[in-house]
Amino acid sequence: MRYRRPGLDIASHALLILALLAFCLPVWLAITAATHDQASLYTGTAPLWFGEQGLGNFHAVLSEPVARLGTDVARLLFNSTVMALGIACGKIFIAILAAYAIVFFRFPLRRLCFWLIFITLMLPVEVRIMPTYKIAADLNLLNSYAGLILPLIASATATFLFRQFYLTVPPELLEAARVDGAGPWRFLKDILLPLSKTNIAALFVIMFLYGWNQYLWPLLITTESDYMTIVVSLKRLLSSADNLVPWQAVMATALLAMLPPVAVIVLMQRYFVKGLVDAEK
Repeated sequence: MRYRRPGLDIASHALLILALLAFCLPVWLAITAATHDQASLYTGTAPLWFGEQGLGNFHAVLSEPVARLGTDVARLLFNSTVMALGIACGKIFIAILAAYAIVFFRFPLRRLCFWLIFITLMLPVEVRIMPTYKIAADLNLLNSYAGLILPLIASATATFLFRQFYLTVPPELLEAARVDGAGPWRFLKDILLPLSKTNIAALFVIMFLYGWNQYLWPLLITTESDYMTIVVSLKRLLSSADNLVPWQAVMATALLAMLPPVAVIVLMQRYFVKGLVDAEK
């Protein structure tokens, strides 16, 4: 039943419009600032309209090495994309196998193994950063894509979510697969994975954003500009020392850094929402 309350509708729409303006204003200021030159950004007034540079600042940071970074932004975007995709796919792959083993295989201390995995949720990267760095250094993983990805691909959260979903799979489905001669790998590939598509899509979005927004670990593991990520490099652009901060390059880089996560969310929004609200959750 829908109640007709004109005053409440007007107030609700006004609140939504104000919230939209509050969200869009910083993005608009970043877009306009990215189209000006450095001199116009130090006049004491934030520009509210496009400048004469147009897309020139975007082309400059993408095609030419930025002085403070030692490389171009296109390389940084590539590094961040590789890291985010590697972390997302690695977390999902490991979580699926771990949850599959815990739910469908009977072995000693099975429940204890799950709780040991679950307890790792209380150990964030910051707590185990030093031993993780020591192991990565001993294995010669510094300044490499493997060093950026491998220490972050285990996920207790993803394992827990897949376990909860697999517990809802009817036992009769497993028995029918056995009668048809399906082994463990075939049951996983032909039955469980198709049933898990929405879960995988939802977790992929979450884990991709997690990997894209990583700051501390890439900051420690990389010292060469060829392996640095866009998030770490934004901070380096803001370190002015005795020089003026190139705000036009900072804003152009920040806007480019927003594009891949936004694209992932927009393209997978339908699957993401479905994966979170399906009845079996």
